[in-house]
Amino acid sequence: MRLWDLGRPHSFAFDETYYPKEALSLIKYGYERTIIDNANEIILKSDGNWQALNLFKDSPAFVVHPPLGKWTIALGEYAFGATPFGWRISVAVLGVLGIIMLARIVRRLTRSDLIGTLAGLLLALDGIHIVMSRTGLLDMVLAFWILAAFGLLVIDRDQTRGRLAAKVRASLANNTEPSAPLDSLATGFGPTFGLRPWRWAAAVALGLACSVKWSGIWFVVAFVLMTIVWDVSARRAIGVKKPWTATALRDAPLAGITMVAIVIAVYFFSWTGWFLSDDAYNRNWAAGQPASIIPASMRSWWDYHVQAWNFHVGLTSEHAYKSNPLSWPFQARPTSFFYESIKDGSQGCPTNNCAAEVLALGNPIIWWAAIAAILHQCWRWIGRRDWRAGAVLVGIAAGWLPWLLYLNRTIFTFYTIVYVPFVVTALAMSMGTMIGPASASESRRRWGALAAGALLLLIVLVAWWMYPIWTGQVIPYEQWTLRMWMPTWV
Repeated sequence: MRLWDLGRPHSFAFDETYYPKEALSLIKYGYERTIIDNANEIILKSDGNWQALNLFKDSPAFVVHPPLGKWTIALGEYAFGATPFGWRISVAVLGVLGIIMLARIVRRLTRSDLIGTLAGLLLALDGIHIVMSRTGLLDMVLAFWILAAFGLLVIDRDQTRGRLAAKVRASLANNTEPSAPLDSLATGFGPTFGLRPWRWAAAVALGLACSVKWSGIWFVVAFVLMTIVWDVSARRAIGVKKPWTATALRDAPLAGITMVAIVIAVYFFSWTGWFLSDDAYNRNWAAGQPASIIPASMRSWWDYHVQAWNFHVGLTSEHAYKSNPLSWPFQARPTSFFYESIKDGSQGCPTNNCAAEVLALGNPIIWWAAIAAILHQCWRWIGRRDWRAGAVLVGIAAGWLPWLLYLNRTIFTFYTIVYVPFVVTALAMSMGTMIGPASASESRRRWGALAAGALLLLIVLVAWWMYPIWTGQVIPYEQWTLRMWMPTWV
């Protein structure tokens, strides 16, 4: 679904008009140069040999996103050429890996093969994930590293609690009183948790996410707080009298400082090409400023970030597919990445009037059912103190709620890609509850399985029906209109 006919459409879809060309500039020069006016036409008419393409002026370009996402796109172009397939393949591979990774993460999260497999399947059937996997934009790269960071933190939680359980067993072996092991471990602030390599790896992944888009910062904040709360829970589990105080004094400072330091270091390293160049945008800005003890390159780099920040906060231009974040759960205003009207019977059109579109629309059944599932997970988190529900909700909140602060900004529904994995996980977990636990009666599980199976079948059928408008296939115009369920989808 993600790799088949990846070169379709043979065109620049939406913001592909920016990032693949900027990626080519990174390959050639190590930084982004200004692009000539007719670059798109030259690329599409070429054989894809990027070394022979002359697309850039001598002047540097002002770009507002960090370089890592474009370096990712550049890998595909370097290997397969400056073609639609070339600038999409790296992102598509990350999309496929993301499905496998989510299934493994949810399996670890829930200890259920069924729910893990179901989460991976739901992600595979979601339109936003399919479209973003098949498009050379930055957002799938961002989503991949965010999901990787989450999975690494879940591993860290398991390993930390495993070490804590080992300490309890060791203490139990040395004491005859039943309560003695926990009493000794719970004294004062409780035991240390030791080295946390998986948490450090998660910080690396978060740094890579921020090196794609700044919106990764919200996940840094959310995930650091989440892992600290998990430490509080671990201390409470062994009877520490004041787990919040103990965590605040023993765990939180080290966790916060080390994770943030790693994120910053990784982000800084992602700008290596800019630092090594002499001609990148704003590279020599500090030369015309008063002297300072701070290195000129660092001052120029910081001023670049100030300019980029001012651009982002001032981005309020009108756009036909601009959407309100409050509408995202309903998929009310999807983004059209590509549309072509075909009236001459060409491109395999079986009639005199056909359409080909790439519409970044989530699977409606997944998203609409997920609204109820998210509410159900809220109840499980608040009412049942289910940490797994809380973890999934943190991922959704970090990806969605910050955009509510920028309702006047030019933003789009496909930004949901960063929390789509958490949305489908919430739905998979609720479908698992629908089926019922192993201890439930046979009748209860039978009816639950029928209900969950019917929902899954509907999701599969809708994915099959919508697939042509997710992938730019040429279909009769009447067939296209049948897929426009809402007037706001047009």
